[in-house]
Amino acid sequence: MSKGKLIILSAPSGCGKSTIIGEIIKNPSLNLAFSISATTRLPREGEKHGVNYYFLSVDEFQEAINNNELVEYEEVYPGRYYGTLKKEIERICDSGKNVILDIDVKGGINVKSQYGDKALSIFIKPPCVEVLRERLLNRGTETAESLAERVGKAEYEISFSKEFDCIVINDKLSEAIAETETIISEFVNK
Repeated sequence: MSKGKLIILSAPSGCGKSTIIGEIIKNPSLNLAFSISATTRLPREGEKHGVNYYFLSVDEFQEAINNNELVEYEEVYPGRYYGTLKKEIERICDSGKNVILDIDVKGGINVKSQYGDKALSIFIKPPCVEVLRERLLNRGTETAESLAERVGKAEYEISFSKEFDCIVINDKLSEAIAETETIISEFVNK
């Protein structure tokens, strides 16, 4: 059995990355498995260790950092870590499936640098910042302050898009899904 490959999808908030992943993962020809992240946050009701997340204590997470057991991680809030365990990627690849990582832009660049040609990095980009602002506004979950913060962060993250192997512009969702599937299919079948 051949080993699976690694697919990295990154995008600013509101660009449709999770929706795209939700659709492409259904395509059996891509043989995708979603990577389960590690976190120090407590499980929410119904969440299970090793299914939704690998729930670790802060000490366990810091030990994993010190032992170089993570391909990427971030301290989102003080004491609240999220990251991807190397053994999770190995577990999926060893099973012959292709790993799909839904990670932030900085993490995506970092993982690509570690895996090189064994990984494909895709950046999902809005057609323009104004469209992204509208999408975030239409969610109805943003205050004026949080909207400005997210748009500012998105502009910063978009500046790194050229460091990715491919850029998919999500103007029409169905076209972005199809383009992402084609890019991944070509990568996993070469």
